[in-house]
Amino acid sequence: MPKRLAVLLLLGLAMAACALDAQAQFNIIPQPRKITAGTGSFTLDRHVTIAAPADKRARQIAGFLRSAIHAQTGIALAVNKDDAQRARIELRIDPAIHGDEAYHLDVTPARITIAASSDRSLFWGVQTLRQLLPQQRAASLKIPTVRIEDAPTYAYRGVMLDVGRHFYPVSFIEKQLDVLSYYKINTFHWHLTDDQGWRIQIKRYPKLTSVGAWRTEADGSRYGGFYTQAQIRQVVAYASARNITVIPEIEMPGHSTAAIAAYPQLSCDKKQVTVPATWGVFKDIDCVGDPGTFTFLENVLDEVMPLFPSSWVHIGGDEVPKDDWKDCASCMALMHAKGMKNAEELQSYFIKHIQRYLVGKGKTMIGWDEILEGGANKNAIIEIWRGDSETAKALLNGNRVIIAGPFYLDSPMDKLTTKGVYQTDITGAAATLYSKAEQGTGEVIAAHRSQILGAEAPLWSERANPLNAESKLYPRVLALAENLWSGDTHSDAAWANFQQRLQAQYHWLDAQRITYGPQDKPVVTYSITADTQGDGWHLHAQRGFDDVHNHYTLDGSMPTVKSPAFDDSVAIRKPGTPRVTPFRHGMAYDEATSFTLEGNLARGRTVSLAQAVSSSYAPATVLVDGVVGSTNFHDGRWAAWEDHDVDATIDLGRSVGIHSLSTDFLQDVGSRILPPQRVTFSVSADGQHWTPLYVDTPKTDLFDDGQHRWLIRYQPTKAVTARYLRVVANRHTDLPADFPGGNKNTWLFVDEIRVQ
Repeated sequence: MPKRLAVLLLLGLAMAACALDAQAQFNIIPQPRKITAGTGSFTLDRHVTIAAPADKRARQIAGFLRSAIHAQTGIALAVNKDDAQRARIELRIDPAIHGDEAYHLDVTPARITIAASSDRSLFWGVQTLRQLLPQQRAASLKIPTVRIEDAPTYAYRGVMLDVGRHFYPVSFIEKQLDVLSYYKINTFHWHLTDDQGWRIQIKRYPKLTSVGAWRTEADGSRYGGFYTQAQIRQVVAYASARNITVIPEIEMPGHSTAAIAAYPQLSCDKKQVTVPATWGVFKDIDCVGDPGTFTFLENVLDEVMPLFPSSWVHIGGDEVPKDDWKDCASCMALMHAKGMKNAEELQSYFIKHIQRYLVGKGKTMIGWDEILEGGANKNAIIEIWRGDSETAKALLNGNRVIIAGPFYLDSPMDKLTTKGVYQTDITGAAATLYSKAEQGTGEVIAAHRSQILGAEAPLWSERANPLNAESKLYPRVLALAENLWSGDTHSDAAWANFQQRLQAQYHWLDAQRITYGPQDKPVVTYSITADTQGDGWHLHAQRGFDDVHNHYTLDGSMPTVKSPAFDDSVAIRKPGTPRVTPFRHGMAYDEATSFTLEGNLARGRTVSLAQAVSSSYAPATVLVDGVVGSTNFHDGRWAAWEDHDVDATIDLGRSVGIHSLSTDFLQDVGSRILPPQRVTFSVSADGQHWTPLYVDTPKTDLFDDGQHRWLIRYQPTKAVTARYLRVVANRHTDLPADFPGGNKNTWLFVDEIRVQ
């Protein structure tokens, strides 16, 4: 090899090694495009000052940086020192830097300079500088010299919070805005209305909050809350100061039950409904055939829009059951008058009406991908949640898109891991461990890549609340931030590099008292089993962190950090209502998990079944474990049968006096879980010859879409002696002709079979 070529090759290898060393030395998330390490360091102490342009926003950014440095290091920088010789941090706008969010950060022994293309990018340079600060408090600190050149790949980097199902206080939201901004997430999508709660004050329609913001829970308690317009302005201003745009979402025409509960005239049948306390898709929707519906919604939007400077307004548009429209004379008249072929075109009519109104107010409409049904205007922005085929459809229609489907943060952490978020390619161009390109969509997406604005991670709140939300958000949001900023960091080698930088971020998250979760497993999973000797139960905790401590009570009261604690398991000797809460670093990580334990002569006994239980749910042992299930059929306490009757025999081990027999069934019609049509209790001395004791035929409303428990109970006038008990539950096989879905694919869910 010629000597000159060898020297050049060695020089190139050395430069590459230096670049890798620089990336490893600076644990910044998201990783900047280019980092060049220098020699020496800048001394940060009370003599350093900040120089910034004279405009209002630049002064605000300088004040933010001064406060952040003081909060993290304890160093109060000098103010109003104009000495050019003094060590300082200089903020400036440089027209030579191109890109709306592009900036350069230079740290030299004499000065720190952040030069940016705009105020927005100037702020991101400040956030990067904050990550260079040592995580310690001292009178004087060293910042290593470095040059950073940076800009994002995607313009839209968002997180959505659903406050309809669970309400989150302003303090919680502002805390999250601090963290999102630190990692350069620039959009907060505020899902303000849904079936289970209307959360924004509308002065013209006060019942939206006096009625629509509150619901009655299964235990009879009143739950809810809303944000005043003053609080909305406060949050929007707080976000704006941190470079975050807040986009409001007002759901329409579906997911509108809370609004209809407040103003029944919005619906087609005008009937009074209540704000639901359960989850799912509800049939009550805004009536497209009534002009008064549009007047109402336009008046609402007229109050919403001035609160949000964002040029975008999200109107939902997803999961719209159209049965009410099909049964509505005015809706059908509208459909025929406009020459429409089906109800999907009615939805398109509705969406386009609202879009025209928003455009007239200078706003751009965003909607979930269902707004494409029946045809959508190409100027609408489509948020994709149902996969690459919907992405391709929107792109071919000319729409710009935001990708949300791969990043649903309500997904269990062992299903959507931090690595999964990091390695998901939002262009759908390449399959990864966690995503696969759908047939025929890759070419479309590649050809229209410029229409992909970015992505968003929604946190739906059916199973999220102010105590556990942070464990669902972080560290997955950090992986999202890097994915969208860097754009193509999906390899295992890139993941390993990110992992190293992520470990360094936990110290900062701890300092902010963020209750972040593990990367690939739940914070904790609780289970309870009957003692094999028949003496009580064992409460188990499968922990995602070794330093999670499980504080519990046995009397039904809420655990605190002062309550007794266990790590992996604890014995419970008596029936009652134990509650357990995971704590880490002295902070509660979730609401209490409760168990109801009952005395039962059948507990732990052998159960024989004529038809095996579904493997998708709990095993047959839950029928006699003394633990009562909730109304959530996913709680691991319910045994289930699909399209089969239940025929269960229990051997009590010896003849006993029976004073009471009972069992629980579940009703959740929306999930096709029906109560039984007939239940029979029988007893036997030998397991061969049976004596029927009791037959019940529950009177049920099969069109009630709520979640209910059915207790079937028999108490003989005097004790019955038997060794064997048989419970037969017959399913409904003659459902009404108008029952959705007919007789097939219906379920029986059974919980505790009690012998007392």
